[in-house]
Amino acid sequence: MSGHVLVSTFESVALLLGIGVLGLWIMSRRILPKEALGVLSILALDIALPSLVFVNILQNFKPSEFTGWWLLPLWWAGLTVLLVGLTACFSFFSRRLTRREFTVSLFFQNGLFFPLAILTGMFGSRSSYIVDLFFFMLFFPSLLFSTAHLFFKESTERLNWSKIINRVLIATAAATVLRLAGGEFLIPGFVVSALRMVGDMALPLLMLILGGNMVVDFRGKGKLYPLEVVKFVLVKNALFPLVVLGGLMVVRPPYPVALLMILQAAVPPVTAVPILTARAGGDRAIVNQFMFTSFAVSLISIPLVMGLFGRIFQPYAP
Repeated sequence: MSGHVLVSTFESVALLLGIGVLGLWIMSRRILPKEALGVLSILALDIALPSLVFVNILQNFKPSEFTGWWLLPLWWAGLTVLLVGLTACFSFFSRRLTRREFTVSLFFQNGLFFPLAILTGMFGSRSSYIVDLFFFMLFFPSLLFSTAHLFFKESTERLNWSKIINRVLIATAAATVLRLAGGEFLIPGFVVSALRMVGDMALPLLMLILGGNMVVDFRGKGKLYPLEVVKFVLVKNALFPLVVLGGLMVVRPPYPVALLMILQAAVPPVTAVPILTARAGGDRAIVNQFMFTSFAVSLISIPLVMGLFGRIFQPYAP
């Protein structure tokens, strides 16, 4: 089983990175203007992603098969507390000049799109594990947009309730209520099909945007920090997942919970971190170096971590 996990994880991560490279090529050849990235971001985050969440919960949520689904946000909260502690400890690996950027990049993981691709590769696009992921990460966007600026003293950002009560949260709540009330049949089939087609754009769009932003940012020719990048990748791609895996071996949560937790620990930083860092007055260039290298190394590190996880935890049919 661990061999299947390793191969399917490698293929999923390679697919993601390949789409990112395509976005990098498109922007490097100036096929699209850089202003288009903002429009694509709105399409991906405000329209495609909520559609993806809504349709998956509406069609694949089976509360009778996993009665502890409502505990998933609490498991996420527990993992977040652990990640706060790990981030606080390992942030001192970085020199003071880059510590803020090092810390914010460590703490906020790419907790939705990488796991989504990996779970789809492992179990298929209709797997209940994907629904579990959406419940598990229900409050992550709210946490990200309400606290990222706090890592920077210079930030003048204010609390934005539209980011906290976001479209993904609303889509999750709406689909869950419909499913629990047995009202999923109230949504016409053609509407569900249309939303699924729109939702399927979310992942490739976001990876194209990531690659495009890399080109735009690196044209700025910021200073390179090779030693800091090596330290970051060592902590983010290796130490974080190994520590969390050790904790899972002690706690032994249900397999879906353990799977989601190890994925959260193993993935690189969330793609929004460079933008949020720039808005808060931080150094976007060093964050991009952290993220770019972590993404590249994840092609090897995530399959190895998941292969090790597969030797310890055995799944049941999703």
